[in-house]
Amino acid sequence: MASATIDPRRQAHELTVRPLPAVDAVVKVLGSKSYTNRYLAIASLSGRETTLENALVADDTVYLSRGIEAFGHVRVEIDESGRRIHVTPTGEPMRAPEQEIFMGGAGTPLRFLISMAGHALGTTTITGNKRMRERPMGDLLSALPALGVQAISVRGNGSPPIQVTGGSFQGGATRISGAVSSQFTSSLLINSVLAKSDVEITIADDLISKPYVEMTIAALAEMGVHIKRNGYTKFTVPSGQSFRGGSVTVEPDASGMSYLLAVAAVLGGRVTIPGIGPDSHQGDVGLVEAFVRMGCTASYEGNAITLKGGELHGIEIDMESMPDVVPTLAVVAAFAEGRTHISNIASLRVKECDRIAAVTTELRKMGITVEEYPDAMTITGGKPAGAVIDTYDDHRIAMSFAIAGMRTEGVVIRDPGCVAKSFPTFWQTLDTLYPGGVSTR
Repeated sequence: MASATIDPRRQAHELTVRPLPAVDAVVKVLGSKSYTNRYLAIASLSGRETTLENALVADDTVYLSRGIEAFGHVRVEIDESGRRIHVTPTGEPMRAPEQEIFMGGAGTPLRFLISMAGHALGTTTITGNKRMRERPMGDLLSALPALGVQAISVRGNGSPPIQVTGGSFQGGATRISGAVSSQFTSSLLINSVLAKSDVEITIADDLISKPYVEMTIAALAEMGVHIKRNGYTKFTVPSGQSFRGGSVTVEPDASGMSYLLAVAAVLGGRVTIPGIGPDSHQGDVGLVEAFVRMGCTASYEGNAITLKGGELHGIEIDMESMPDVVPTLAVVAAFAEGRTHISNIASLRVKECDRIAAVTTELRKMGITVEEYPDAMTITGGKPAGAVIDTYDDHRIAMSFAIAGMRTEGVVIRDPGCVAKSFPTFWQTLDTLYPGGVSTR
């Protein structure tokens, strides 16, 4: 793997973020993690050489690259400095590796691999770090047998390690819950393309995080595969389709963009993100309109989004469709006048950490009043004070609270290296906003 220079701050125990008086900047954001993961999974099944341009090279996408290589049917070359990932078929069939596949904390890749292992001859064992071994996979495991794939939780608790007996992805009709994670549905959609017969997927209840399934369907269409659907209740993957190879360009990451837009919101300045527009399938683009409701101003020119900060006030908002940017919104709400009520976010309890509890705890450290509920939180804005922020090995907690430190003196971020999961150049990107180019001390 050709590697860019690693920011030494990712090895630090903690960093203090320097306040920034004002901001007016154009900031480039790395490629979308969600799209990179989807295109990687699709490329591994296509049987054709495929190059991902502007790919995100981060912990999650590297884990997925090594995971798909373990089946022996493709070789993955990662050019970190060039932001490029090249997938080449080896001509060998997919086989279960002798060693277990370790996926660290990469939730979406692990869920994609569970279904993918259904195509590999033999029994594949897939596991992850301590938190990943607590995360739920049961709905996906229950849906696979109807398609000919046997998948079990080794400990019988619905969480990794997962054992999949593959080479038997026949197709047919199955049902799956959409209440815990949309990633289960995306995993089935991508991997059903290689099934021997049509696959019909019925969603047994309401599907959460719908934009992520839209991203999956859009990525499949970009690569030559089309899905039939009845809204969000039934999806049919016709058999006999094939993926195209060649080159595909990954658009900027809307989740990563959220932190830079939050800088404009809390400082009352202006930030422009090129390469992404309001028509993106990434649900997290919706955070722009949430900031507008709070008092900011947004404009869309060409293929770029500009946010200008204003006097912030609290809002009521359902964040079910964009849960990953709830920590970003919560930090901005801490600087807003009045109360912000964020609802329909129960899925955050089973992310890299319990994000509702984590955000509540850390905002309270900063002197902000937060009411915590099973699936919601209410934040009363004020004047956050400096604090030492625990990040729970969660990239989104680290990056969100770093933005608070750009307005508030004395914000210390512990374990700053956890940003490598999705935004390895995060601290360097913040540097570009500062006179002298140093965002931390």
